[in-house]
Amino acid sequence: PGAPVTLDHFVTPRLRGERLTEGHLDDVRRLQSDPEVMALLGGVRDAVQTAEYLERNLAHWERYGHGVYIVRTLDTEMVAGLGCLRHLQRDERDEIELGYLLFPVHWGQGLATEIALACRDLGFTLAGRESLVAVTHPENRASRRVMEHVGMAHERETLLDGRPVVVYRGWRPGRAAGR
Repeated sequence: PGAPVTLDHFVTPRLRGERLTEGHLDDVRRLQSDPEVMALLGGVRDAVQTAEYLERNLAHWERYGHGVYIVRTLDTEMVAGLGCLRHLQRDERDEIELGYLLFPVHWGQGLATEIALACRDLGFTLAGRESLVAVTHPENRASRRVMEHVGMAHERETLLDGRPVVVYRGWRPGRAAGR
């Protein structure tokens, strides 16, 4: 029932993710101007930085056919946050990163896990990837728990854009890790 599953959108028990568009600028701006949301992501972004972020991510969709999703609650249609399935250049490898970002009012409710599961499944089924990565600040215990809940395992610590991060990796079901 419902719409067919494509890389343009996803639905979970409580959320709906839709492909990022120019019309989402105000939603992204609200997220990126929230100090709590951005605390471990390099800090609040101004309007110019947010517009540049949107442009980069719209171009990503055009190039790869997947990217950042605006995520809304099914019951209220309010924007809850973002999800992503996007390319990440790491150690000369082209990885696909799954990610999630929520307004603080939605923290601790399992919604990040719903986003991560949806993006993971899209990455394995529709994007055809053998493995996916997720990165977070080493101190972000909540995000690390989400990664573990969706079957990812700690791979290593490294720097990304000059900041320390931990990298988790998940493998397509039925594939041996690292092969």
